[in-house]
Amino acid sequence: MIASYVFGRILSAIPTILILTFIVFLAIHLVPGDYIDIMLGTQNYLTDEQLTELYQQYGLDQPFVAQYGIWLKNLITFDFGTSLRTGQKVSALIVEKLPVTFELAFLALFFSLVFGIPLGITSAVKRNRFGDYVVRIFGLVGLSAPAFWIGAILIVAVSGLFQDYTLFGFVSLQTDMGKNLQILLIPSVTLGLMLAAQIMRMTRSSMLDVLSQEYVKVAKAKGVAKSKVIYRHALKNALIPVITTAGIQFGYLMGGTILMENMFALPGLGRLLLQSVNQRDYPVIQGIVLFIGVFIVLMNILVDILYTLIDPRIDLK
Repeated sequence: MIASYVFGRILSAIPTILILTFIVFLAIHLVPGDYIDIMLGTQNYLTDEQLTELYQQYGLDQPFVAQYGIWLKNLITFDFGTSLRTGQKVSALIVEKLPVTFELAFLALFFSLVFGIPLGITSAVKRNRFGDYVVRIFGLVGLSAPAFWIGAILIVAVSGLFQDYTLFGFVSLQTDMGKNLQILLIPSVTLGLMLAAQIMRMTRSSMLDVLSQEYVKVAKAKGVAKSKVIYRHALKNALIPVITTAGIQFGYLMGGTILMENMFALPGLGRLLLQSVNQRDYPVIQGIVLFIGVFIVLMNILVDILYTLIDPRIDLK
């Protein structure tokens, strides 16, 4: 049943991905100038014949639809093109930078769940009491404060308290796990705090709804322990919208790490994307944007599958 459902969802996602590829390709072609203009720069010493040959080599002499078809055909074999600046394959660049962005996004999601779910439960259980008001103020601050502001405060605080703390640069997980986690701690907490506010609000709202259900009231009337009612009966059902939020936000985090990666000098996809925009390296921009878009689509499918693992009552159709 699950296998057929997953297969069906993947098939239904194909039109979305095709539309996404067209939008990405069209957006790049709407930008003034083309690959050849960027490659040659301001000094062009090529003859008309050489220029024509160059346009033919890159397929830019063909109509837009034909160019899109060639690009789409190459995507099937994971050929995203070649960087105009470095000459490297875009797919190789994505594979090289992906682990940094993925680890940063994963840690940010981890911290958001660690902070957000317990605070949301506390706020719901202590509704309209002092603890509830404190947590809701935290959520409001987390939603309102810009990421760069939170990051800047943490940088100043950590560098002032711990003189030898490494804040910038990157060390891979395989090279030195301790140093790797130390470097990624502050940027991941910065991103995690913002997402934790959303997780907290979603958990609180969902818990309040579940706690008002009849079966929870019956469990309380039977004398079931309060902790058992909250964590075994209520929380399991309240987690479904929380997982939806977390799963979708994880996809957005993969594309939303640009600021943190540049702020903390992390060599990930976000930093590569910003550099490519500044350098007008169109193939790299196309590849990264498309990769992130497809990743978000796949995350939506994964979230739907997780529903059944949490609540077997949900029927996969």
